[in-house]
Amino acid sequence: MSYDLLLNAVTSGILLGGFYAAMAVGISVAFGILDIVNIAHPAFIILGAYVAWLANTQFGIDPIVASIVALPVFYALGALLYQVYHLSFEKRGQDSLRGLAFFFGILFITEVTLVLEFGVDYRYVQASYIQQSWHFGVVDLPLRMLVPCLMSLAMLAVLQLFLMNTFMGRAIMAVAQDQFALRLMAADPIRIKRVAFAISIATASLAGAFLIIIQPVEPSMGRDYIGLVFAICVLGGLGSLAGTLLAAMLLGVAESFTATFYGPSWAPAVSFGLLLLTLAFRPSGILGR
Repeated sequence: MSYDLLLNAVTSGILLGGFYAAMAVGISVAFGILDIVNIAHPAFIILGAYVAWLANTQFGIDPIVASIVALPVFYALGALLYQVYHLSFEKRGQDSLRGLAFFFGILFITEVTLVLEFGVDYRYVQASYIQQSWHFGVVDLPLRMLVPCLMSLAMLAVLQLFLMNTFMGRAIMAVAQDQFALRLMAADPIRIKRVAFAISIATASLAGAFLIIIQPVEPSMGRDYIGLVFAICVLGGLGSLAGTLLAAMLLGVAESFTATFYGPSWAPAVSFGLLLLTLAFRPSGILGR
């Protein structure tokens, strides 16, 4: 085991973990706080990647800038999606199995629409930093990984500050615990959940831009990340953004270390083995209550 390889594997894992955190933060809000099993979340990440690709190829806009501009659109889409889900399933008490089927349908429709519109070819973006790397001794920091990682950390920090320091944020954290108490404070739980779910979908815009910066994308890639984002959410502790970040970093380092020294085919097995091992000793997750 080379010291240089070990150091670079850990560094790459941390950068990969930052990206994983951006992908999983929406699930942490929707599933961890609202108890909505949105398996279609990776499809919105791919949709965000295609929005970034269109803005980059048609207008030369940086993918991350394009995703920030698209945030209100994804927010409105999330609010609309939750309203349909609430009226069709949650309000009728059928939000378990039928709600899951609803989001599976959204996943399928999104994927098929992208295939019909853009085909199955891989799409990639152009940016000045994608091909560049910083070198610190034996450590290489590719900017295509570093920039998404730093932007992901910034997104999580802003979201954490919003949840902890605003009335709406505290209401979102409380909505899963006691909706009756929220009503006593003149807060509408349905409106609170709509805002929270809209935020979870809006994060997909940024995560999609990060994904297409790191690697080319095609419409069916979202299915590859369904298990990963839920594993990170559960491993970190339901509803804990700090736990989500920590779990993403752990899985990123585990995957990078395994891929470097034992081959990439072992990386998913080691990551989910780490999940099972953690839950065996701490069922609530790393930072779960």
